[in-house]
Order: sequence, then C-alpha cells, then structure tokens
Amino acid sequence: MSQPQPHLLVMDVDSTLITGEVVEMLAAHAGSEALVTQITQRAMRGEIDFAASLHERVATLAGLPQSVLTDVLAEVELSPGARELVAEMHAREWPVGLVSGGFIEIVTPLAAPLGITLTRANALEIVDGRLTGRVSGPVIDRAAKEVVLREYAASLGIPMERTIAIGDGANDVDMVTAAGFGIAYNAKPTLCAAADAVVRDRLDAVLELPVFAP
Repeated sequence: MSQPQPHLLVMDVDSTLITGEVVEMLAAHAGSEALVTQITQRAMRGEIDFAASLHERVATLAGLPQSVLTDVLAEVELSPGARELVAEMHAREWPVGLVSGGFIEIVTPLAAPLGITLTRANALEIVDGRLTGRVSGPVIDRAAKEVVLREYAASLGIPMERTIAIGDGANDVDMVTAAGFGIAYNAKPTLCAAADAVVRDRLDAVLELPVFAP
C-alpha cells in the first residue's frame, strides 16, 4: 500500500502552539501588561491594524534588558497537545513550520527542541543590550503570514492543496483561508468564521479531522 502524500503543517505561535502571548509576558516585566493585553485583544478580534498594534505594544518595552528574553522563554508553556501533534507530524515525515506575529528571539529557541526548523517572526531591535521599543525589518502581519505559508510550501515542493494552517486570531485569516485546509484553534469569531474546522481545548485534537486521516 502506498504511503499518503506528505502535507505541510504551518502554525501560529502565540495562543496556538503556546498558551500565552509573548508580548504580554514581556510587558509584565515592563509594567505595561494591562495596556498591552487590551491592545492585543483588539488586534486579535480584527478591530485594529496588526502592524500598528505591534508597534504600539513593543514601544512599551523600551529599556528592558536583553536578558528578559531568556526569562520569558522560561515562562512559555506549550498548549496542551502541542508536543504530541508535532511528534505525530515528525513520525509521518510531514514538515512543520511556524509563522508568528511574535518575536523570533523566542520562536527559534522554542522551536528547536521540538525539531522545527522553519520559523518566521518579527525581530526586536536591541541596542547596547536593551530593547529599543522597536522592531527591525518588515512586520509579520496578516498578509505576510500567507506569503510565508506559500514560501514554505514552494521551498518544500508541496502544493498549496496539501497545506494545513492553524491559528487563533484575525491575524491568521489570510493564512488559514489560503491553506488547503484551515483550522481555528481556541479562536476568535473572525477566524472561526473563515476556517474549515474549529478545534478547542487540546491542539492534537486536530488529528481527528479528515485532513489528517492516514
């Protein structure tokens, strides 16, 4: 019997692969958590432009020492079932990629022990060992996430109809609708309305969906 053709699984990170929002965790160290959480929620509901919200939230982090990134990485918790889902993808030899509106300084070291090498996220500007309150380079926003999904698929020679995208907020809509199969995980109504399937509680519950059938 022939093996099923591999699919590419691309996931958002904050509130999808992990339980929290890294920018809020950083803000807790800067004393701006309440404000940043409010802005994050509005952005995830699609009420405000993501790029503008990102700049506004990162600005509150100015002056934090670079070492805060190590502290926050230690605080990050994987979503229930995340490790099991990634392990199953590796067992099937299905590639996994991450694309995040968060920060590459957290995403890359988070991905490494999970065996995930495809990572894309925003970069925090750091000067003289401190966060400047700015990001460097283009922002990974809603449109950019779809572009990254397509780039991952093209680089692996996997057609878009065999791509699967998982996210939780309005920032994931373009990626989720562009994928061959899009999944909303513990998601805001905007994304639930756009997705092919809605999953709650454990992330590995997606494995019960037909697209994952052996």
